[in-house]
Amino acid sequence: MIKINLDDTYEPHYVHDDLTEFIFNSELKDGKITDLHVKFYDIRDPFLPNVYNLAYGPIDHNGEIDDEIKLRHCNISKLFSTIVFFVITFLDTYKERKVGIDGSDNSRAYWYHRMFLSNHRELEDLIIIGVDWYVRLLRDGTVESDNKGRPIFKPRPEPFDLDRKASDLYRYYLIEKK
Repeated sequence: MIKINLDDTYEPHYVHDDLTEFIFNSELKDGKITDLHVKFYDIRDPFLPNVYNLAYGPIDHNGEIDDEIKLRHCNISKLFSTIVFFVITFLDTYKERKVGIDGSDNSRAYWYHRMFLSNHRELEDLIIIGVDWYVRLLRDGTVESDNKGRPIFKPRPEPFDLDRKASDLYRYYLIEKK
């Protein structure tokens, strides 16, 4: 289980001037130390204004964050506490913004869901929002589509439901300051 403790975080060894990127070291179970990059970038979605997606992981051979790599961290609670600390730092500076988290697979989405559930008291200064997607059914029985006939999926944000089972994961999570 992940236990958030904002007093037990990794020290960043790089912080971008605008707080959109942090780099810190994390120890892996095999004894190796890896650089982890945390980045916030504007998703530019008209249905989710002012949302900055969170990406984190090591840098791959293309110079991009590899957010799908499977790493075994020595202290997963300290890892997530560090990332949450950076999220809070970012949101304290940019009060009008929200941070979005999208699990790259069901396993990661499950970790995020469980983290929010089990740490809701530690995260009481944050508003956690679950986002599901819907396609609007039109009055004529068809679904709203783009100019190529593809359904238009729209986000449906709702307050994070503490009673929602982890088997019914949200598709996306938003974090904002109270």
